[in-house]
Amino acid sequence: MIAVVYSGSNNAGWRLADKGRTIASFNTAAINPYFNDGNYITQLLNRNINLIHHAEGIKRIYFFGAGASSPERKKVVKDALESFFKFAKVNVEHDIAAAAIACCRNTPGIVSICASGSNAAWYDGKKVAPNNFGLGYILADEGSGNWLGRQLLKNYMNETLPAHLRKKFVHQYDAERTTLLEKVYRKKEPALYLSSFTDFYLENKNDVYLRNIIKTGFTKLIDTYLLPLLQEHPGAPVYFAGSVASNFQDYLAEAAEAADIKIAGIVKEPINNLLTYYSNKN
Repeated sequence: MIAVVYSGSNNAGWRLADKGRTIASFNTAAINPYFNDGNYITQLLNRNINLIHHAEGIKRIYFFGAGASSPERKKVVKDALESFFKFAKVNVEHDIAAAAIACCRNTPGIVSICASGSNAAWYDGKKVAPNNFGLGYILADEGSGNWLGRQLLKNYMNETLPAHLRKKFVHQYDAERTTLLEKVYRKKEPALYLSSFTDFYLENKNDVYLRNIIKTGFTKLIDTYLLPLLQEHPGAPVYFAGSVASNFQDYLAEAAEAADIKIAGIVKEPINNLLTYYSNKN
């Protein structure tokens, strides 16, 4: 039996499969070694009945996650998984590697994640080339759910949000300025909080003001990540992975077309393609 895990900032998706047949499909809280230590991960595993039930039968685990970007942080996840799944061989990689495999399989291409966070990389069909793009939710994440949330909160608190959207925002959220700032600067996992406002954009997707913010975010993502990669790899196919890219793909297509980029494909949930890929390898 194999387990494929894809963890973003919001949650971790799990798929358990045996001989090509899916045994279980479920989510847990996110696993990010940048924020979570080994004890947290072990406790999380011990609370899930699916994992407890199948722990001894799982022989290979393919884990991909945000934050698993250095040998030290990969080891945090690997050690925790190996302590729980005692008969499993564990492989831990960054989430951009998952997006690359899900979109390209074994062929070269440029891959961009645009979900709660954002990133991009060149994939040669086997490995993702290292780069300096992964600067996280404070310094980067252009076009992502986290970035969209930041723009919405800033515009609301600066009183530049149009009246009709401001009214909806106040009705839908605890919109006290002190509360908003407290959740951003003092509560745990502010990136998760900020990305939760993606729902507001989705519910008001056709609003011109919000549409322009979304397109601006996609343009920043393309200018910051994709155009430099295309200069290095002209003519390479460009893929996107993640919920924001998928949910707002019409606006993404407009931003890409303005930059003379043709999108080769968009994968909303990489884990499903990952399961197929690794099921065929085992």
